[in-house]
Amino acid sequence: MSVPSLPSFDVREIPFSRRGSWMNLSPVIGLHRRVRDVHLVSHLTGMHAVLRLSLSRDGSSVDAETSADPSTLSWLVGGEVVASAVFASSDVVRLRGAGADLVLADAAEELTPFTGSYFFREPRDGSWVFTSYETGRRYRISVLTGSASAEGEEALGQSVRAVTVSGADGWEVAVEQIETAAPAFTSLETFAEVAQRVTEEFEEYLAAVGGWRSDDTPAVALAAYVLWSATVAPAGFVTRESVLMSKHWMDKVWSWDHTFNALALAPGAPELALDQFLAPFDHQDAAGAMPDSITHSEVLYNFVKPPIHGWALTRLRERLGRPLDRVELETVYARLARWSRFWLDSRTVAGRALPYYQHGNDSGWDNSTTFDHDRVIEAPDLAAFLAVQLDVVADLADELGLDDASHWRDERDRVEQALLTELRDDSGFFAVGALSRARSKRTSLLNLLPVLASPRLPGEVVDTLADGIAAHLTEWGPATQRVDTEEYESDGYWRGPIWAPSTMLIEEGLRRGGRDGLADTISERFRALCERSGFAENFDALTGEGLRDRAYTWTASVYLVFAHDHVERRRAARATGEADVEARV
Repeated sequence: MSVPSLPSFDVREIPFSRRGSWMNLSPVIGLHRRVRDVHLVSHLTGMHAVLRLSLSRDGSSVDAETSADPSTLSWLVGGEVVASAVFASSDVVRLRGAGADLVLADAAEELTPFTGSYFFREPRDGSWVFTSYETGRRYRISVLTGSASAEGEEALGQSVRAVTVSGADGWEVAVEQIETAAPAFTSLETFAEVAQRVTEEFEEYLAAVGGWRSDDTPAVALAAYVLWSATVAPAGFVTRESVLMSKHWMDKVWSWDHTFNALALAPGAPELALDQFLAPFDHQDAAGAMPDSITHSEVLYNFVKPPIHGWALTRLRERLGRPLDRVELETVYARLARWSRFWLDSRTVAGRALPYYQHGNDSGWDNSTTFDHDRVIEAPDLAAFLAVQLDVVADLADELGLDDASHWRDERDRVEQALLTELRDDSGFFAVGALSRARSKRTSLLNLLPVLASPRLPGEVVDTLADGIAAHLTEWGPATQRVDTEEYESDGYWRGPIWAPSTMLIEEGLRRGGRDGLADTISERFRALCERSGFAENFDALTGEGLRDRAYTWTASVYLVFAHDHVERRRAARATGEADVEARV
């Protein structure tokens, strides 16, 4: 096997960062906003570009290309490396160079009472400090070799605020994110030693989460980097080490994306995987609802996310590198039980069996065509997810020796029966307005997600679902909106593009229902899509082009799960002397 351990990547697509840090280096500085220069970006209190990094010679700006791997970001002029950066720790970036000066400037260029950075020289140690209003932190620049000059010290209002670092024999600086004060920067490691240490840390992580990789899963190392670099240390409302959706503008943990990240990490990093699964549950409200999202400085409850957590727990336990102990089982049981009761008590009309969404955002499919007629709907995916979760909760009650398993199974049967009788006809599943009782459009892949409950559905129902899924299938995978409908949009968010979570739920449901051939096709096409177009938020269903945020962790996670399952199936086939099933698809 000849798979590289250190993947290279384009910093314009994937931020340069490291596990534990709330900072990154990237030219992406806001929602769909990419600029020429790499910036130091912080994700404390939101996404904020703090410092602009540029190169100069004799006072004139120098254009440079960038290259990156997990340990080092480099700037090149004429093919020669003139500057490099490495994360020495979660809060320290070291930069060194020769052949060009480094300019570190306030990204805002204007100081107001609420925005920008105040810039001054620290009398105690001679360092330069940018105090950021947006992040509430200080960014201290210490010159390790070479010399520095500054412009705009103590300036107010509109002004250039910058430090220029130079040196005939090269230069090196440390940039620290600190609170009010910290000891003067010192290090016993050289820049090269730091880079080697980071390389070893990533290689250890890669061996844990992707040590099974093979030549026909070539994107595993890059997928692992996307997860590793988007992981932040506990801070603020983030109570556990957590994988953000991205260190671009999607810098939160949403209450369904965390499950996919947990599944990817489970075999090799079980404790980190459990933290991913449990993190949003730390913020369940009094009604049992999970938050829509959490990040450093906010917890949002204006929407929820679908109850896929029972299914995810079952899958997690299958993949986890160890069994759950009784305390852990009691914890997940209590949280899943409260989450289930929220849907039964607070999102189900009295006298009815089916829960409802209040908006597309609750489903995670914000603008799916299923919500075109009504936003408040009783939806087939929701009913199926809840029925699966209630089954899992009942099994947990049995496992723990509790008396309420029969209660949960009664609830499961009630929801499951209503799904089949109230949200289905001979053509398949549909949603209905919770108030209007009008039927929804049927051309969204959302209406086919009941396939996740396929082990408990009649065979003819699963056949109809499989046929519907096949009608959504393109060269790259299942489009979220049928491409032959007038509502299809190539970059329409949930009205056409291929998404990782929907693909995984569909593939999983097909396997649970014994439709392995179609499941193999979907897995193969999605893996090929990621290997071609990276780990974008979503993909054009017809061209395979990556869309929106280009460093999305749940996309990387679904690739890792699919790739791992593919490798395991091939190994099992070889061990039994059988032909590879996927090779025949």
